[in-house]
Amino acid sequence: MRCVVQRAARAEVRVAGEVTGRIDGGLVVLAAFAADDGEAELRWMAKKLPALRVFRDDQDRMNLSLADVGGGILLISQFTLYGDARKGNRPSFTASAPPELARELYTRFVEILSEEWPTVAQGVFGAMMEVSLVNDGPVTLILDREADGGGPT
Repeated sequence: MRCVVQRAARAEVRVAGEVTGRIDGGLVVLAAFAADDGEAELRWMAKKLPALRVFRDDQDRMNLSLADVGGGILLISQFTLYGDARKGNRPSFTASAPPELARELYTRFVEILSEEWPTVAQGVFGAMMEVSLVNDGPVTLILDREADGGGPT
């Protein structure tokens, strides 16, 4: 499982011109799934996200988590995070889970993440989305969790 996490002052996602998710501060999470991802990877990421210490404290250091400051999580499915463009100019997406499996993993991830954090807004799986955000900092992290249980890479 791979996530790109951005600290945002505000963010929203639109599908066909309609807002499907919005946060007024928190984390924007772009999430991709590999074919061998399962419950362990989803649970690890769902616990990790609210606990990430990426928000500024009173000494202007990144020392506070979403759990400390509040806010929401805007979750967007993005299979292209597993794109590999090392050879040629057209990315290969063979490392991404097939669409049906990815949809199941995404749906389950939304359920688990919603158990861990009360405010989870989202896009629409498989849809063409327009994501707008004000990146606060900017702060952007890449989190990987491999299915072998080996932890982040």
